[in-house]
Amino acid sequence: MIASLIKTMRPKQWVKNILIFAALIFDRKLTNLPAFLHSLAGFVIFSLFASVVYIINDITDIEADQQHPQKCYRPIAAGKISIQAAAVSAIILLIIATISAFWLSPTFAIINICYLILNISYSKWLKHILLVDIITLASFYVLRVVAGVALIQIERFSPWLYIVMTFLALFIGAGKRRTELFLLSDKANTHRRTLEGYTLHFLDEIITSTASITIISYSLYTFFAPNLPENNLMMLSIPFVVYSIYRYQFLVQAKNVGDAPEDVLLSDKPIQMAIIIYGLAVLTIFYIY
Repeated sequence: MIASLIKTMRPKQWVKNILIFAALIFDRKLTNLPAFLHSLAGFVIFSLFASVVYIINDITDIEADQQHPQKCYRPIAAGKISIQAAAVSAIILLIIATISAFWLSPTFAIINICYLILNISYSKWLKHILLVDIITLASFYVLRVVAGVALIQIERFSPWLYIVMTFLALFIGAGKRRTELFLLSDKANTHRRTLEGYTLHFLDEIITSTASITIISYSLYTFFAPNLPENNLMMLSIPFVVYSIYRYQFLVQAKNVGDAPEDVLLSDKPIQMAIIIYGLAVLTIFYIY
């Protein structure tokens, strides 16, 4: 029971919540211990809210998940945990997360609640609307960045990063839909009605355009953001961003993976290496030079 509940909470997907630390890093507060601890606590609390969302989604999507070649093994869909037990667990987690969030920051708590409400709306209605589903998926990533901003006193966090994150999230969302459409083939509409309106070619167009805009907007950020070092060294990080995006696009379009973006991040070594080198470059530029 406990093992099934933990699996339903999907701790592996908490890796996406690392975006909460974006404000801390890019506002040059990583060495500020109170700000770091605040962000770390926010990461844990946001992860609890995310787990509540995952449990609710699995309850709502139980019939569709049972038709999915991979999601049918999820504990609720496979009958390893009852709907009643999952619902009670979600309520308990929500109470703990909400109280903790308000204790940490009322603004942060409101953002988390908005994230929860938007996710529920997505599960019930928005995921069935063509294009709106991808845009909503993208908003979840942006909200993680906004949540991180709410946790610390921002001084120099650039609005350019919101633009970069928005189009990067659209890129990931379109890749997720493309992989689902490919894997489910003729059964796509039985799992998610909106998939019936998509084609692989159309999703490939979205993936290509959002990848391009992400690269362009990030490049502009490295030149024009007001909070960057005056030596313009941030432009040296552009190749790592370009490689990571194109590598992910290759995996989605050539290898047909991307249904679970966190799995790609945790399993693909070239992307991992590019991200590590990128992170070291940013830390060096922001905190040493």
